[in-house]
Amino acid sequence: MAGAATVVILQQLKGILGLEHFTHGTDIMSVMRSVFTQVDEWRWESGVLGCCFLFFLLLTRFFSKKRPKFFWIAAMAPLTSVILGSLLVYFTHAEKHGVQVIGNLKKGLNPLSITHLAFGSPHLMATIKTGIITGIIAMAEGVAVGRSFAMFKNYHIDGNKEMIAFGMMNIAGSFTSCYLTTGPFSRSAVNFNAGCKTAVSNIVMAVAVMITLLFLTPLFHYTPLVVLSSIIISAMLGIIDYNAAVHLWKVDKFDFIVCISAFLGVVFASIEIGLILAVSLSMLRVILFIARPRTFVLGNISNSMVYRNVEQYPVANSVPGVLILQIDAPIYFANSGYLRERISRWIDEEEEKIRLSGETSLQYVILDLSPVGSIDTSGISMLEEVKKNADRRGLKLLLANPGSEVMKKLDKSDLLEEIGQEWIYLTVGDAVGACNFMLHTYKPTSLVVDPVMTSEPRVDSV
Repeated sequence: MAGAATVVILQQLKGILGLEHFTHGTDIMSVMRSVFTQVDEWRWESGVLGCCFLFFLLLTRFFSKKRPKFFWIAAMAPLTSVILGSLLVYFTHAEKHGVQVIGNLKKGLNPLSITHLAFGSPHLMATIKTGIITGIIAMAEGVAVGRSFAMFKNYHIDGNKEMIAFGMMNIAGSFTSCYLTTGPFSRSAVNFNAGCKTAVSNIVMAVAVMITLLFLTPLFHYTPLVVLSSIIISAMLGIIDYNAAVHLWKVDKFDFIVCISAFLGVVFASIEIGLILAVSLSMLRVILFIARPRTFVLGNISNSMVYRNVEQYPVANSVPGVLILQIDAPIYFANSGYLRERISRWIDEEEEKIRLSGETSLQYVILDLSPVGSIDTSGISMLEEVKKNADRRGLKLLLANPGSEVMKKLDKSDLLEEIGQEWIYLTVGDAVGACNFMLHTYKPTSLVVDPVMTSEPRVDSV
């Protein structure tokens, strides 16, 4: 939205500077090139007038925000500017000194065009194709603009109703020589800043335009274009919410990068490029999150059955002889290799820490699968390799709270039978309780890598 508002502001430099020829490009480089290659055509009278009216509009808005009961001052400011600008040009003949005016406007309404419908034209199919494409683009633009402004007032819009409204509006308008239109960004911004609340404002505006076209067009002959540019610029400045960007920087740096990328993409290229950049960066973040999911070591909160991340809760205590790991994402082919290596590193680090501290040797590894909503065949293969790795180290693998989808996949792949249903528990607390029971019931030496080297019973055979 900020990028689109900036683009609209840049386009108003034509009216502010009184230029007759201006670029059709929307990017800032094209606009600046067009502006500074016509320095000799700048009209200082137009620039001074535009700055004065822009200052007046911003001042009235600031005053209305400070004193909400005087909201009508900011609402009347655009119309007041048009009237004052027209009177100023009329009495000073500023149009002869570089201030562009609207000029003569044709009186009357558009003629009816319903009688000119021709369904037998040889260009009918080309017209239908063009109409579908422009209709889709116009609908997408209108819904995007509507949702953008809906965020400001915290209300909901229905895309289906918006589509029906645009369609009916353009069908009815085509009967009276109207061109295709939607809820344009600049017009919506002007209405928004004027304090319009409902669609009734559009009815009032349509009636006012109709009366103006029928009776009042001569009065707008002297309306300076620079005043209209000032009104649009003031409306667009109200759309640029720099506080939101500052908030994003404080909360999430990556979201701030996405925001700035979208803004710069719109300003230096086009709205399409800005959207592509924003969507691409957002998708990249999702892919990175899936490909590099977080894993945590869990510890027990004293005097409770609650287990939490030991980094987030330093008071959480590790369980002797037990390593509890939590996987914080679904397990797919994109992250299965990373998770296998990460779990192996966690086990290595835990065994090294135990060796240096001289505590009870590591006996059990518990995987908390609570956040794992789904798993694919690559994920199942990863769990199989983790199980084999644990067996080679003389460790027992336990699963805690796998979801229904995960359980179905484990059962169909026979991995559930390999792990043993008796080693799958509803909660981490239940799994730790079972490990503590086994540690206190059997000697640690009963857990061996090779069953041939001892005649003592293995824990996993009990």
